[in-house]
Amino acid sequence: MTERPAPSNPAPSSIDPAEVAKFQAMAREWWDPQGKFKPLHMLNPTRLDYVTTQIAAQFGRDLAAAGPFQGLTLLDIGCGGGLMAEPMARLGATVTGADAAEGNIAIARLHAEEQGLAIDYRATTAEALAADGHRFDVVMALEIVEHVADPAQFIATCRELVAPGGMLIVSTLNRTARSFAAAIVGAEWIMRWLPKGTHDWRRFITPDELAQMTEAAGLRVVDRCGMVFNPLGWNWSLSHRDLSVNYVLTALHDADA
Repeated sequence: MTERPAPSNPAPSSIDPAEVAKFQAMAREWWDPQGKFKPLHMLNPTRLDYVTTQIAAQFGRDLAAAGPFQGLTLLDIGCGGGLMAEPMARLGATVTGADAAEGNIAIARLHAEEQGLAIDYRATTAEALAADGHRFDVVMALEIVEHVADPAQFIATCRELVAPGGMLIVSTLNRTARSFAAAIVGAEWIMRWLPKGTHDWRRFITPDELAQMTEAAGLRVVDRCGMVFNPLGWNWSLSHRDLSVNYVLTALHDADA
């Protein structure tokens, strides 16, 4: 991770206090695979598959090697309890996990210590990290952009956190009838995996909207991929054809940009 002088006019915070409060209230359940974060536990292997493949391709790493991400710095912004930060640390990356909800960070720190993992967890915001001059090889913003007050400003701040030659990986929910049925009717109302009101469908972002925000921030979008739930097999898979509900986007900070 490299440092540079703090900008004279840091961006205003994109944090939505009401959204932070929702996840603060659920913080103790992060590591319960049958609790309120069950959907993320189910999704996590598919997210991890996508993220590790993208990082390995960008930085020329062999995922079959021991500690393939040694020497890479990674920020998990909106890290929650550390569901993605921990496996990235096990792969050798130097990981910083940041979340605006202090309860999430407390749980994440405790769990990492129990696992013997050295992760730099911070109760802070993307804007504060950028203002302090932090830069990372990889920035992950997973299932967070739909909860911030100003998604475009948030993406612009994430761009500031990506070192030249580095990458930003963002996952979120598409704004479609299928996503309303799956994420709200299914996950919140019927299956009751999440408390009602966890998501606001109006805040979901289409892949084209997210790509436009990302390109406007000065990053180059190189991949968009759907994450599809199969109710028959009760599992998730990646699909470059179906981005109608959950999807993930990868963008690069070209070194000469």
